[in-house]
Amino acid sequence: MPIDASRALAAEPRTGEISWTTKDVQLYHLGIGAGANPDKDAPATDPDELRYTLESRLHVLPSFATVAGSGAPGVISGLSMPGVEVELAKVLHGGQRLEIHRPIPAQGTATATHRLAAVYDKGKAAILVLRTEVADADGPLWTNDAQIFVRGEGGWGGDRGPSVRLDPPTGDPDKTVERPVREDQALLYRLSGDWNPLHADPEFAKLAGFDKPILHGLCTYGITLKAVVDTLLGGDVSRVRSYTTRFAGVVYPGETLRIRMWRQEGSVRAEVSAVERQDAPVLADTVVEHS
Repeated sequence: MPIDASRALAAEPRTGEISWTTKDVQLYHLGIGAGANPDKDAPATDPDELRYTLESRLHVLPSFATVAGSGAPGVISGLSMPGVEVELAKVLHGGQRLEIHRPIPAQGTATATHRLAAVYDKGKAAILVLRTEVADADGPLWTNDAQIFVRGEGGWGGDRGPSVRLDPPTGDPDKTVERPVREDQALLYRLSGDWNPLHADPEFAKLAGFDKPILHGLCTYGITLKAVVDTLLGGDVSRVRSYTTRFAGVVYPGETLRIRMWRQEGSVRAEVSAVERQDAPVLADTVVEHS
């Protein structure tokens, strides 16, 4: 079997140094659409966007943690763990959870520790949970859990794992916004470190079962968090405590994201869909916990 759960879970954690600069942060923010005013009747650059794009005002959207250090994200690096031998074309990013211990500095050096926290048997597929814990000289910064969905690799009788499905939000959303995805969005976003050809190479995309390259799930993840922070958290990135989502569908460059948000006590629920495909689900079970 390509996935040896016992061996994978017993493997020693991998630890290494990562570093990032203000340029890395700015590139990530541009990759998720920062710098463009969603109001088509407003000036081309919203002054509020300068906190994402101008080094003298820069603050860091917490989802930057998924690419900090320019290392391969969990969906790629998890496939190089001991006991895991699968084809990249069978792999999809199933979900992501990020816990922020304190605001991420605009530049820094830290130690990242990676390990497989869980391997679940979903019958027709397997789910790997790759945990990354990052700390600098002042203590913990963030903990990242990437859920990696591997088609055709389940069925060995292992633990099915917990259900991540939440009850749907009730009532009308408190806020709904739309965010356009540029035709070259995936090409720009991949410069932050996710080189999976699924997002750039039409032939590879066809091998994976898609008509054309798709947008990175983590790009949609970042776009959505930015929308929540900008519209319901007063633009204050330091208020984010954790951010969880399940990737429910794909986004194609050139489409428009519809982001619905519901205020809850200490959190925001969000649902994201693709406008041009009759609101096809994109992100589900999405929760931003905040102060």
